Amino acid sequence: MRSLGAIFLRHVRRLRFEFSGAGEMNTNPKMALREGSRPASAEQRLNELGIKLPAPPEPFGTYAEAVQTGNLLFLTGMLPTEGRVAKFIGRVGAELDVETGRKAAHLAALNALAVARQHLGSLDKVTRIVRLGVSVATVGDVREQPKVADGASELLQDVFGKDKNPCRLVYGVASLPLGTPVELEVIFEVG
Repeated sequence: MRSLGAIFLRHVRRLRFEFSGAGEMNTNPKMALREGSRPASAEQRLNELGIKLPAPPEPFGTYAEAVQTGNLLFLTGMLPTEGRVAKFIGRVGAELDVETGRKAAHLAALNALAVARQHLGSLDKVTRIVRLGVSVATVGDVREQPKVADGASELLQDVFGKDKNPCRLVYGVASLPLGTPVELEVIFEVG
């Protein structure tokens, strides 16, 4: 029977190998590590995930897309648009299903990242996502708004890491601007 000390040493050696720069066995880009076991930066994760951010959307009215006060960056309602056109139109439970709503939330989150990068110069300046507000246009007794919101939450976690996950508030609403199914409100802490 092996001693606990021998078992412990075997596991430590395996972990050193798995997480060393030379013998990195972790092939999951979401959990990619750098030399010295430092997590990848947000910009590195974007590259590793093969994500190219869209051009930041321009306001559809008289307002700023991003406002920074102190170390907080507030983003206006981010919609699932490409250019000045809504990519998704409709309500979850009527014209759209939950999976399509998730795709819309994902696109809105990409737009949020594009605006944050434009304002900050680099997403590596984000120290935490403080809050994610997700409004989901639904009809009837649809109760799967959190699943739709996960389309945005999962992207943000993939880019910034689980340790920077925000608190989240999800609303079911009757209508959103441009007829889109999703609108995001994001607050970042920046350093």
